[in-house]
Amino acid sequence: MKGKPTSTVGGDLLWMSAERGAVSPMRVYIPATLSMLRTLVDSGELMPVAGTAFALTPMLRESYSAGDTEELEYVAMNEAARASLRLLAPELEDDPGTLARRVVVAADVEPVRLRPDLDDAVVTITGAVEACAVAAVHVDVAEAEDAVRAAVAVVDAADLGDPDAEFALGDVEDHDMAWYATQEIAFLLELL
Repeated sequence: MKGKPTSTVGGDLLWMSAERGAVSPMRVYIPATLSMLRTLVDSGELMPVAGTAFALTPMLRESYSAGDTEELEYVAMNEAARASLRLLAPELEDDPGTLARRVVVAADVEPVRLRPDLDDAVVTITGAVEACAVAAVHVDVAEAEDAVRAAVAVVDAADLGDPDAEFALGDVEDHDMAWYATQEIAFLLELL
């Protein structure tokens, strides 16, 4: 990932290409739900909630003393997976029969605004993400559903430092999410 954050006239930090000094795409991890995936398949667009996504930002890289790009992108993806729990909460409340699966959409988008005021990995994007920008999707497998339901109930408490809640989040984070290519998304949704 060659580039640097550069301040714009509006004061936002944008990801800029080191080679050309122009805005270049950045791999972002967008928290989502299965219903958001259905919308992506049906409409060809994904609208990130509040434009929020996560990425391997310069601030995230600086916050780790070790780790290669792949390891640090995994950290950003896990942050998106945690955010997915928050998106899943109202869906589970409205319909307890909803499949409890975290969903993360990996996409290459531009422009990306770095948001170090929120967290080292947080970025915001403007507007919808076109299906052609999606690189892959990560979705929990069925075996993770009980752990996901437990984590949805306590994610806010975990962020406030509750040790029992943090333990529940650790349980769900022990479940690896399955990887799906973009052409597999519609087939995945049919199988669920």
